[in-house]
Amino acid sequence: MDSSGYRSDDESRSGTDAGLLTISAKIVVAGGFGVGKTTLVGSVSEVPPLNTDAWMTEASENVDDLPPGGGKSTTTVAMDFGRITLHSDLLLYLFGTPGQARFWFLWDDLSRGALGAIVLVDTRRIDESFAAINYFENDSDLPFIVAVNRFDGQLEHDLDEVRDALALAPEIPLITCDARDPASAAEALRTVVEHTMSLAEVSDSGRRTDLPRPRSEYSRA
Repeated sequence: MDSSGYRSDDESRSGTDAGLLTISAKIVVAGGFGVGKTTLVGSVSEVPPLNTDAWMTEASENVDDLPPGGGKSTTTVAMDFGRITLHSDLLLYLFGTPGQARFWFLWDDLSRGALGAIVLVDTRRIDESFAAINYFENDSDLPFIVAVNRFDGQLEHDLDEVRDALALAPEIPLITCDARDPASAAEALRTVVEHTMSLAEVSDSGRRTDLPRPRSEYSRA
């Protein structure tokens, strides 16, 4: 499903906001293997998320770098899909990418037509993040932010240290989030929307387009 930037959709009007055009956009949730992409999409999706998960077997032990803790039993082999109404007139479609290197060829298709992307990072395996960041920095013109997933609610490293370790450009937003928490995940989505629109404003010769402000407190529809 493509989304050419923002799109007005008359058929997306809600009963409580009849007559108000809904703006819809596609957001990509990317990152390395086991960083929490499926969890983030599932935590905020208003509809049952579509997960193309497959059971992990012994055959993958020497192929995939398993996350610490040994609690991961499935892996995404195509994409995750979810939907969230971030505001009464702002609808986001979420596409989570597979993290394993052998599925990276799908990233171009999943990113086509997207408004922006979130790259999730696990600081316990920060080397797993380089491929995703390199893709959006060099192989895609899609605006993106980087979000450090707070596993167990903890932040292992200062964000300045993380930025240095990732060699992240200063203009790329770096935030923290807890992929399990709907409010935290929704805040990360709001950040990527605001970042994308700030870039659009700069490149639009001073012409400003105001977008709907997401809810201050996230509530599941």
